[in-house]
Amino acid sequence: MHHTDTSIPLSTPVNTVSTPFPLPLAGLRVVEFSHMVMGPTCGLVLADLGAEVIKVEPVEGDRTRHLLGAGAGFFPMFNRNKKSVAIDLRQAQGLEAAIRLASTADIVVQNFKPGVMRKYGLDYRALSQLNPRLIYVNHSGFLPGPYEHRTALDEVVQMMGGLAYMTGRPGDPLRAGTSVNDIMGGMFGAIGAMAALMQRAQTRRGQEIDSALFENNVFLVGQHMMQFAVTGEAAEPMPNRISAWSVYDVFTVQDGAQIFLAAVSDAQWATMCSAFGWGDLLANPSYTSNNDRVRLRPQLLPELRQRFATMSAAHIGQVFEANGLPYAPISKPEELLDDPHLLASGGLAPVRLSDGERAGQTAPTTLLPLRMAGERLGVRMDPPQLGQHTQELLRSLGYGDDSIAALRDSQAIAG
Repeated sequence: MHHTDTSIPLSTPVNTVSTPFPLPLAGLRVVEFSHMVMGPTCGLVLADLGAEVIKVEPVEGDRTRHLLGAGAGFFPMFNRNKKSVAIDLRQAQGLEAAIRLASTADIVVQNFKPGVMRKYGLDYRALSQLNPRLIYVNHSGFLPGPYEHRTALDEVVQMMGGLAYMTGRPGDPLRAGTSVNDIMGGMFGAIGAMAALMQRAQTRRGQEIDSALFENNVFLVGQHMMQFAVTGEAAEPMPNRISAWSVYDVFTVQDGAQIFLAAVSDAQWATMCSAFGWGDLLANPSYTSNNDRVRLRPQLLPELRQRFATMSAAHIGQVFEANGLPYAPISKPEELLDDPHLLASGGLAPVRLSDGERAGQTAPTTLLPLRMAGERLGVRMDPPQLGQHTQELLRSLGYGDDSIAALRDSQAIAG
């Protein structure tokens, strides 16, 4: 049973933002058969860019609506600006409705295990017979090859694809702190879909796109693979790497606070030394060039750590900012909800939560990290209630009230 905020009718979203410019994908229909993060990210990108994205959920709802812990943010984060229809594909009448809906799409997005969509007649081969202009985006663990039938997760491909090795300390592989492959794999799916749209304008035909977790991960570590190919030297895990710059590290300062500081050129080294009155370091001929300082890091860094240790992080940050030097506080994700830059630049927008103990309340969500025509791409529709748009969309497909009632009575649909 979903708790809803009865003070707000479901047909009236908290967000009814009208954009000051035409969104580039307005008028396109996307039907999304997806769950978890990868497929929903593709749908999110297309939705934020203006497409009508229809999320097809099972009648019991996408499982991410009710995940706990690290998964609690999945549904509200990746499903804004979408409509929801709840259909039981295992029932003939429900499957017929899903096929009819998918055949009206410009783009179909899916991220289920290989063979699932084919079993239901919802794969590209079947749907393209009904709509030759259809663009169909598969999101999977692996592109076709020896691994394609393996079950993949973001963490699985991070381990097998070198990213966990590069992120952790030697002997301690560590996954990255977010779902990097799921999110980027969905983004590449969206890039492929948009490229196919451009090509369709010339050929009048759609095509099938494949995006995969493992290959995405390999693309991410490609710089380290290329390093070995070019130099013959294997890349060290990032915590153990030999930095290319002399000052490029986290420093523990007054009251145990931490701050990341960098000086990546000779000019920045000179600026830092002058700003803090360290004429002795600036005049030391052993530290003349960046490469000299890198070679002497074992003696230089302890000296810098000692000097910074007596200063506050705020003071150091002010000096670095005033002199155009790179620095960063060590922030936790929850602290970014109050970040002054995000708040001032419109990087966060409220959405109404659709599920869980806080259903009906609003929470800030992060927007796509880009502007178009000087504007952020905002939230036009809150994450949908389960099956919120089922009846509306079935009517648009030609179903009458009696047919919809029969589908509901047979539990082929919800909503």
